[in-house]
Amino acid sequence: MTQTNPQTTGQTITLQVEGFGEISAHTGERLVLALERGGVDILHRCGGVARCTTCRVSFQEGEPDAMTLAEYDKLTEKELLGQARLSCQIECAPGMQLTPLQTASSTGLEPGKAPAATIEPEPRWTTRPGASTEG
Repeated sequence: MTQTNPQTTGQTITLQVEGFGEISAHTGERLVLALERGGVDILHRCGGVARCTTCRVSFQEGEPDAMTLAEYDKLTEKELLGQARLSCQIECAPGMQLTPLQTASSTGLEPGKAPAATIEPEPRWTTRPGASTEG
C-alpha cells in the first residue's frame, strides 16, 4: 500500500531561491524539505525540531507572519530574531523569495537526521515581530 505524504497534497507553487533559481513546492509543505527536494543543500543539524539554527533562511518577499513558539524561542536565544527564520518551522506558501543562509557545501558540515514531514515539535503559533496585523 502506498502512503501519501499529507504535506505534498497542497497546490503546487514556485519558490524563488537565491543562488538556486525556481523550485517547486506544495502549499503547506515544510520549507526545509521543499528546499532539499529542489536541490538546495540546506544545512539542518537537529533533525528539524528547532534545536539549532543551521537551517536558517532570510526572506526578500513572502515571509510568513506566523511563527512557531519553538522558532521564536530559538531565534531569540541565538539573537537572530528579525534577521533570519528557521526553514524547519515554516510551511511553504505562494510568493516566497528567500536566501538559504547556511548550506552543507558552504559550511563543509553534513546535515543531520532527515526532518519529519510535519513541523516538530507540535507547533504552537504566534505572530512574528514586525508582521503586519492589518488586513
